[in-house]
Amino acid sequence: MEGENVSKVIDLVSEVASKVIELVNEVASISEYRPPVKKEYCNLARRLKLLIPMFEEIRDMKDPIPKDTSKAVLAFKEALESARELLRFGSEGSKLYLVLERDGIMNKFYEVTARLEQSLGGISYDELDISDEVKEQVELVLAQFRRAKGRVDEPDVRLYEDMLSLYDNSSDAATDPSVLSRLAEKLQLMGIADLTQESLALHEMVSSGGDPGARIEKIAMLLKKIKDYVQTENIVKDDNLGGKGIFAKVYGVGTNEKSHQAPVIPEDFRCPISLELMKDPVIVSTGQTYERSCIEKWLQAGHRTCPKTRQTLTSTVLTPNYVLRSLIAQWCEANGIEPPKRPSSSQPSKSASAYSPAERSKIDGLLQKLTSGSPEDQRSAAGEIRLLAKRNADNRVAIAEAGAIPLLVGLLSVPDSRTQEHAVTALLNLSIYENNKGSIVSSGAVPGIVHVLKKGSMEARENAAATLFSLSVIDENKVTIGSSGAIPPLVILLSEGTQRGKKDAATALFNLCIYQGNKGKAVRAGVIPTLMRLLTEPSGGMVDEALAILAILASHPDGKATIRAAEAVPVLVEFIGNGSPRNKENAAAVLVHLCSGDQQYLAQAQELGVMGPLLELAQNGTDRGKRKAAQLLERISRLLEQQQEVPTQTETQALNEETQLPLITNPDDSDVMQKDYESA
Repeated sequence: MEGENVSKVIDLVSEVASKVIELVNEVASISEYRPPVKKEYCNLARRLKLLIPMFEEIRDMKDPIPKDTSKAVLAFKEALESARELLRFGSEGSKLYLVLERDGIMNKFYEVTARLEQSLGGISYDELDISDEVKEQVELVLAQFRRAKGRVDEPDVRLYEDMLSLYDNSSDAATDPSVLSRLAEKLQLMGIADLTQESLALHEMVSSGGDPGARIEKIAMLLKKIKDYVQTENIVKDDNLGGKGIFAKVYGVGTNEKSHQAPVIPEDFRCPISLELMKDPVIVSTGQTYERSCIEKWLQAGHRTCPKTRQTLTSTVLTPNYVLRSLIAQWCEANGIEPPKRPSSSQPSKSASAYSPAERSKIDGLLQKLTSGSPEDQRSAAGEIRLLAKRNADNRVAIAEAGAIPLLVGLLSVPDSRTQEHAVTALLNLSIYENNKGSIVSSGAVPGIVHVLKKGSMEARENAAATLFSLSVIDENKVTIGSSGAIPPLVILLSEGTQRGKKDAATALFNLCIYQGNKGKAVRAGVIPTLMRLLTEPSGGMVDEALAILAILASHPDGKATIRAAEAVPVLVEFIGNGSPRNKENAAAVLVHLCSGDQQYLAQAQELGVMGPLLELAQNGTDRGKRKAAQLLERISRLLEQQQEVPTQTETQALNEETQLPLITNPDDSDVMQKDYESA
């Protein structure tokens, strides 16, 4: 029995060491970091990579491992998970936020570094059978950690002061062009792709609840100033080069000078070629985004360069920009505009002949392992495919064309939880390529993904939820996924999951509930009590998502009735008064639905003091927030007029005694239910 316990401990440490190696490789795959934190983050990633050989030796050990070392390895893995999130944000996060919050971010960075050093120092590698070369390497890393603690690089004070002067000054008249020029250059925000990426990074922070909305709104205004400056400069340069004139001539696209002077459509949403609102935005190999039809014409004309940057395209693969497409759809709905529909004929082009024999041979070898019947081979092959599919669009095309999707679908129901996790995450990564979405669903993947969502490990459940969101981008898949029983386990994950799991579940539920037929399923699955609880949690980390989903469900009769029963009005009034701009907007949208056809809730909101916050929202809110506030103010005004016009019961009785009219105790309510089809 004792030998069995020792074996379990060895297996556990081996599993943790394998996870550490996977995490370090994930960190090592990050290609670059944002300027404000670039040096420190690059150094940490480099040091972590040096530790892989030690953890490989620990993973492969067959002898018992000291208890203290086992604890230290586990502590290192936990610290490494925190480091991964920090490093991810340093690579993908908002540059403006990183500069403004550098002190707080670096404090977190040094805390995580201290945890890594402490846990690494607790690994008694002298007692382990670790090679001398590896020991020397670990000693080097520990020494670097210790030296780094006492050496803190000074921040760019000029950059911080420039940004702070704009951040604290909302007046456009006082903006100094030289300040904008320095910021754009130092933060590398000189092109449309860079500016778009920064906008998306800010949007991601808002949707993930990473920062109070009001602060993000101010940073967004700061970004708009930089964007306006850069775009003005680009227009002058393009006019000198005749760039836009050439595009207009080639494609027969008329230029709209008025749109440059007072653009109604956000510039991020315009195709750099046509200057029109993008229907089907795609990313080329340089990172620029274009309307698919425009860039396809450019490529068909024989060009092999990026129209905006003039860089040579390393690949002609066009990757759908789902994030930007979603933002465009939300902007259209929020402004009462019909969302653009993608042409059904658009097809990404990529031939299997574009891949080298070596690449095809590697993928074929992995597929043979998937079909080998060996659980170990299946697990390792699924893990490798997962990483390959994560790296780039070409791999996603090649893996799917080789026939991997049905094989991965078959692994969703195997008993081994790690294989399940690799398989569902590989499908998630493959689904980023649009053509693969249909193949995944037609291969019968949805029931298997739902099975993992119900029974898998927490990480597998999180990735299953993210996969369902990715697949549900296609409207017909919303129906398939909703009818597969996916919504109840998503609601459970929203309630019980980790913070990341809750985010993934909320994103999937939001997208699925855009389809009317799924709203009732979500309500019956008990999502509304969970959302109400998330709104009142002390941490408040899921407020944005909870209000956005409520705003969708409130348009459904069952959803509205359940929200009313949850006594939501006081909570909504609180958010209208003190929430972020987006939260105020969504809270007002929910309240509009609740008050439709029933003045009881309107009167309750008025008694709770909603008038002042609504007036503020009507003047200074988002465009949709202003509309919702105006609707509520108009209804409250009508309610107050009716209350003033209707005499009290005593006055009515006295009047009736004189005029012999029948007693009026229930004045007619002329406020009929109004339908509001606006999406959240």
